Amino acid sequence: MERIEKIERAILIIGLLFLPLVFSPSILSSFETPKLLFVAIFLSLVLLICSLKMAVRGSLSLKLTNLDLPVILLALTYLFSGILKTPSKVEAFFIPGIASTIILGAMLFLLFNSLFPENKKGAVGALFISGVASSVISLLAMSGILVKVTQLPEFLKNPLFSTFGGKLPETIFIVSILPLGISLLIEEKQSIKKLFWGVCLGVLGLNALLSVYKMLPGKPAAPLLTPYSVSWSIAIDTLKESPILGIGPGNYLSAFNRFRPISYNTTNLWSLKFNTARSFLLTSISEVGLLGFAILVFIFYGIYKMFKSSRDWGVLVSLGLFAVSLVIFPFYLTTILPFFILLSLSSKKHSVDLNLRLAGGSGFSTGFPAIVFALIAIGAISASAFFAAKFTLAEYKFSQVINAVGKNDGKLAYNTILKAISLNSRVDKYHASFSQLDMALANSIAQKKNLSDQERTTITQLIQQAITEAKAAVSINPQRAGSWENLAKIYQSIMAFAQGADNFTVQAYNQAVALDPINPNLRIALGGAYYALGRYDEAISTFQLAILAKPDLANAHYNLAAAYREKGDINKAISEMNTVLTQVTKDSADYNLAKAELESLQKKLPAAKTTGTTGESLTPPAEAPKQVIKPPLELPKEATPPATP
Repeated sequence: MERIEKIERAILIIGLLFLPLVFSPSILSSFETPKLLFVAIFLSLVLLICSLKMAVRGSLSLKLTNLDLPVILLALTYLFSGILKTPSKVEAFFIPGIASTIILGAMLFLLFNSLFPENKKGAVGALFISGVASSVISLLAMSGILVKVTQLPEFLKNPLFSTFGGKLPETIFIVSILPLGISLLIEEKQSIKKLFWGVCLGVLGLNALLSVYKMLPGKPAAPLLTPYSVSWSIAIDTLKESPILGIGPGNYLSAFNRFRPISYNTTNLWSLKFNTARSFLLTSISEVGLLGFAILVFIFYGIYKMFKSSRDWGVLVSLGLFAVSLVIFPFYLTTILPFFILLSLSSKKHSVDLNLRLAGGSGFSTGFPAIVFALIAIGAISASAFFAAKFTLAEYKFSQVINAVGKNDGKLAYNTILKAISLNSRVDKYHASFSQLDMALANSIAQKKNLSDQERTTITQLIQQAITEAKAAVSINPQRAGSWENLAKIYQSIMAFAQGADNFTVQAYNQAVALDPINPNLRIALGGAYYALGRYDEAISTFQLAILAKPDLANAHYNLAAAYREKGDINKAISEMNTVLTQVTKDSADYNLAKAELESLQKKLPAAKTTGTTGESLTPPAEAPKQVIKPPLELPKEATPPATP
């Protein structure tokens, strides 16, 4: 059995060595998802070996710590919150997969408890060397050496390339493991090994300094992060709605849309959306509520108590740095998993043997319970592997769709996205992208002159399919404003030739606005729909609300001026256009466009047609689309927008 445990330890050490280095450009989430899958693979191998060992021995040997219970409870909290609260389970457990990351981290904690009870040097060394290896790659990229290697793909030649997917997660990792390298250097007695650790420490330190420099304000790798005040406000409002289990892991974007304060529109980030809060701790408050937050606080308190008793300062300081990063910075897999590993290595352990045999008469016993437990574990691992393989293949297909669209190969994109959806139909972005592709193909055919009956039929089918797919995206996550906006845009594009599409457009936009209330661009889009329908009073009130949300948004004033103009209120239109001129850069395309509109208004003449005229940010309200299909398309009952949540 000792040989088997050596194999288990070897698998875990190899996993640690390669964890930061794993990435794949074949899928959209090129860095986090491959790492998550890689951890799941090597962890599954160890669990399979443990299951077989348990079945043979009829017992289970455990090393327990005083933090086992909170770690297990944290994993269960994410599991149940993901199942009960997150509308899209794929987002909770696969992409971005924060629930799976926490669950895998808890499993690593328990495995490292049992397999590395005393000798920690192998695990510590592997974690440190992994950071050194990734640092070497980053330094080569920053030096420009990789540019000279013509055989390398273009993304590796980027001077900011990192196997972590960004400078911030890389810097958090390498700075946090620096104490491990220092402790290895100090404790090493052999001169050659001491020199080796010293060189590695120098490489890591150099990369840390350069990475921090690259992330300074104004530098190319400066991270875009939400202000703490915004994240705190979102967390508090989320707790008011769902205090115990939060809104569900992987569902932070919905909370961000609904609860970010209007003050966010005064920042230079106002047009950006975020899938995570400023810090992992604030994200956890929103996603898993007070229960998850309380467990994390208990774990952090346990770490604080370790500083009073542990003598393994290198591991403990490194653990402390990872813990601090969770409080300050957003969620990263390469922060969470090392945190759980070092938490295990820092904890005091005691052994417990569980006898899984059933005793019978005459001294007879059977290992049947151990076999049953082993089979359950093997079954769970096999099922997880099956779905992970399907979901990964679906992501690969979706990445091919994006590439095909970039090459204007509509047929390949259409056939490939069908395969992606057949592999995983519970991803809203697949259906939303399919709906947009359907509309693009329909518009492409509609550009032809003298359409045949077959082409008209094809256009009708593509439009109906676009609506179906957009509705499917909404049904997967009814709380996602972006899906409702996509559905509204599809209805809006067919208003001229589809009976009822005008009302459906307004309904869908209103629901999007309800789920993202301070987004001025959504209100401008809704106002544009009213404008196209000739409902100018409603357009004016909607554009006014967009201005209330962001008073310095020139495009909102520009659209309001257009609505006033069409209503015949020229004085108010001139006033709004003058405001536009104060908010755009002088002599820019936007400025010249607004100035021409103002001159036209001042002459009390109809404004010049601006369709096809593109400024830098000023876009006039969209005109109603031209009728393509005659007689008008009668939308089936199924085309009605879904019921609002």
